[in-house]
Amino acid sequence: MTDTVRTGMVGYSLDGSAGHLLRRAHQRHAALFLALGGPGSLTPAQFATLLTLAECGSTTQNRLGREVALDSATTKGVVQRLRDRGLVAATTDPMDRRTIVLSATEEGRALLEETRIQGMRANDALLDPLTPQEQVMFLGLLRRLTA
Repeated sequence: MTDTVRTGMVGYSLDGSAGHLLRRAHQRHAALFLALGGPGSLTPAQFATLLTLAECGSTTQNRLGREVALDSATTKGVVQRLRDRGLVAATTDPMDRRTIVLSATEEGRALLEETRIQGMRANDALLDPLTPQEQVMFLGLLRRLTA
């Protein structure tokens, strides 16, 4: 039965909307991620930012935002909160003193290692209803959609 027949409405329905379903899946993952964290743990955006920064070594805030796929205002707020907690350090680029370079601190890398387990458990919980083959396919399809 099509969505149109089932709902009696012609056109768009939320239960057939990829965007709506992806948003709901994202909300579920964020809730799982936060529920698995302890006091002082990272938010999903902070985790993604710190993980990307640790993988890059050091980078500018603009590049970091692009890598994590956050807008500049959100990136600025996330980075500032990480800096306030001593998890990210900011230095001036010796080649261009106007450019600020960010890097994960030792404390940031230590918290990141703890939080990786939290992220893996949230992923496992989210994907649990799918078979292993479906999980691989689902993640592959998401990568294609976001490429």
